[in-house]
Amino acid sequence: MKAMDVLNQTGTKVEEVELNKDVFGIKPNDNVVYDAIQVSMSNCRQATAKTKKRDEVSGGGRKPWRQKGTGRARQGSTRSPQWRGGGIVFGPTGEQNYTLKQNKKEYRLALKSVLSAKAKDKDLILVNEIKYEKPQTKQAVKMLELLKAKKKTLFVVSEDSINYEALLSMSNLANVMVLFADEINVYDVVNSDSVVMTLDAMKMIEEVLA
Repeated sequence: MKAMDVLNQTGTKVEEVELNKDVFGIKPNDNVVYDAIQVSMSNCRQATAKTKKRDEVSGGGRKPWRQKGTGRARQGSTRSPQWRGGGIVFGPTGEQNYTLKQNKKEYRLALKSVLSAKAKDKDLILVNEIKYEKPQTKQAVKMLELLKAKKKTLFVVSEDSINYEALLSMSNLANVMVLFADEINVYDVVNSDSVVMTLDAMKMIEEVLA
C-alpha cells in the first residue's frame, strides 16, 4: 500500500508508515459488515417491554352477567382480552432474548472491511502519541482542528500512546469516543466520521487481524 503520514498532536508530519494491505487495503464486504452491525445493535437491546396478562391486570372477579337469557354473548370476566382494560394476548413478557452471534472469521472480515473503507476515503488519521501535561478540554478541541478530524471522531489508542491527562481532556467532548486497540469494533468505526489511530494501536490491530 501507499505510505501514510504519521502526525503529531499539532498536525505536523513526523514520519511515514506503510499500512498492511491485508487489514487496511481489502475490498470491503458489505454483507458481513451489515451482519456485524445487526449483531452489535441486537446485543445492546434490552428486554424492557412487558404487558400484563389477564391474571395480572386489576379488576374482574364476578361474572359480568348471567350465562343465559340476556341475548348477549356469554362472558366470564371483564379482564378477558376482548374487554377494555383486559389482559393482553401474546404481548412481550420482559424475558425476550435478542442476542445474535457472528462467527469470528466473518467478524474479522467485517472489521478489516470498515478499516479499509476509512483508509480509502482518507478518514483514517495516524498520530504518534497523545499526551498532555494537564487535563484541558480546550487543548483537545484544538488538536481535533489541527488534525482536521471531522465531526464525530473515534480515537483508537494503546496504553503506552496516551496518558491519563489526555483521556480526561477528551472525555468532556460529546463528539469524541476513545477506545483501546483491543476494544475496537465494527459499529463504532462505521458510526464515526474520522478515525484517529495511534501508531502503537495500529501495529497491535495489524498483528491481530493480518
